[in-house]
Amino acid sequence: MNSEIRMSVSTMTRTKDKKAVYVLFQDGKKSAEISLPGLEVVSNNGFDEEEISQLLDYAKNEQDKIFDIAKQINPMKSFLGK
Repeated sequence: MNSEIRMSVSTMTRTKDKKAVYVLFQDGKKSAEISLPGLEVVSNNGFDEEEISQLLDYAKNEQDKIFDIAKQINPMKSFLGK
């Protein structure tokens, strides 16, 4: 796995009565999406089992920070270019 993996965080979403955040990890042509707080792998394209395990560990350990990032995202400001 590359030492520089890009991470993108979604806004806070709601599924039924649960809050969720989706985290997309990209390393070149490889990508994986993980949902929080459930730590479920939504999709995986190219990462092996060990790499996915490392990404899950990272997401689990940094979950509070990831939720803080998601709370700060305002899609309307981005859409309007503000």
